[in-house]
Amino acid sequence: MTPQNIKEKSYDLIIIGAGPAGMSAATTAATKGLSVAILDEQTSPGGQIYRAIKYSPLNNPKILGKDYYTGKDLLQPFEKSQVSYFSNSVVWSIDEKNQVAFSYHGKSQLFRAKKILIASGAIERPVPFPGWTLPGVMTCGAAQILLKTSGLTPKTPLVLAGSGPLMLLIAVQLMKAGVTISAILDTTPKGQLWRALPHFANALKNLPLLYKGMGLLWTLKKSGIRFIKHVKELKAIEGIDGQLTGVIASTKNAMVQLDCQSLLVHQGVVPNVQLSRALGLDHKWNNLQVCWKPVVDAWGESSRKDIFIAGDGSGIAGAIAAKWQGKLSALKIAQQVKNLGDGEVESEVKQANKSLNKQQAIRPFLDQLYQPAQTFLTPPDDTIVCRCEEVSAGEIRQIAKQGCKGPNQAKAFCRAGMGPCQGRLCGLTVSNLIAQTNQVSQEQVGYYHIRMPIKPLTINELADLSD
Repeated sequence: MTPQNIKEKSYDLIIIGAGPAGMSAATTAATKGLSVAILDEQTSPGGQIYRAIKYSPLNNPKILGKDYYTGKDLLQPFEKSQVSYFSNSVVWSIDEKNQVAFSYHGKSQLFRAKKILIASGAIERPVPFPGWTLPGVMTCGAAQILLKTSGLTPKTPLVLAGSGPLMLLIAVQLMKAGVTISAILDTTPKGQLWRALPHFANALKNLPLLYKGMGLLWTLKKSGIRFIKHVKELKAIEGIDGQLTGVIASTKNAMVQLDCQSLLVHQGVVPNVQLSRALGLDHKWNNLQVCWKPVVDAWGESSRKDIFIAGDGSGIAGAIAAKWQGKLSALKIAQQVKNLGDGEVESEVKQANKSLNKQQAIRPFLDQLYQPAQTFLTPPDDTIVCRCEEVSAGEIRQIAKQGCKGPNQAKAFCRAGMGPCQGRLCGLTVSNLIAQTNQVSQEQVGYYHIRMPIKPLTINELADLSD
């Protein structure tokens, strides 16, 4: 890995994102003789899961756990490779000629590639409920970023609310960091375990991950933290100063009010499809993961020739799976660019597929077990859905009754999705609300048409390309 000044502007392979998929793909492609550039929004490699792996501010490795530090197994060969690494690079456009436009230290650049691999990972599913925009409410992922990059923890009293493995993981990590957790509000709907049981036999193929999950639950149980199950509704309480002061949780039989200065929420993660959508690639609806994912083949190649997608951006499977997906994509790209025969990559492909299948075997069980509750997919009317334009769930339902058939029409009706985030935080919820109101499927409703540039940029940055 070589931090670069802009010299070469043409590469065999350009990779977007330096998480597990991106690092693995870059290292593999470089060993096959490809010229590789990797464009990364972060200041150092690692992505979200291995964020700050090179410069962790935490002296005690037990806080983040050994799974986090396995990221060094990817980082070390990546740093020794001949990959051109561009940190703080924000990709905002890819055109039909595989030209990648990105902002690099405040100036726009244009690179060309024979092949492009999108390894932009996942984003946390939006968790809209009354009061979710208050200061003091943040996602579990945001709290984990603070811990990994700065060693900072949220203010106490602290409450966690939501469902999924990441919520359990951050609860244990914060506890090991010495943070007192007042309560965990588990929103996993009652009966989910029974619905997930048909997938359990296949999940046994990945016993280490099952044991890890049970270990997290056991650690939290031993800690004595108050654990409230089957929470159906949440409402954050606003104080006279506009700050979060507490949370109200409703279960089937009771309503609980808890004081807190910080509320961490989580309802799983979904593929980051902004760039793949803007490219016009084919996508399909995933009923188990309740989200859209790009259509890719076994190598990660998309519906557009020369564009590959690997890692959680192609469907949620986790960091280890992302590593093997990145490797498989790189091997196929190397075959296409260097005209390698099947025999030259056969053993590596076989190993990658075997490991990947093991990681993917557990996903249907986890996806069914931790499917988000309906109240967070289609929140009550008084909930802000589009934070950028301050559009409520009630407004979305109203325009759906007036004839709005999909999220793109919704832009004309109420500007939902037209803010700086371009629908990243509201897209799924707007589609879900329209589908619920019109009594059709999410697949029929569709998703926003995303257009380049996918990230904000200045006129000066746009003008840079004329040079």
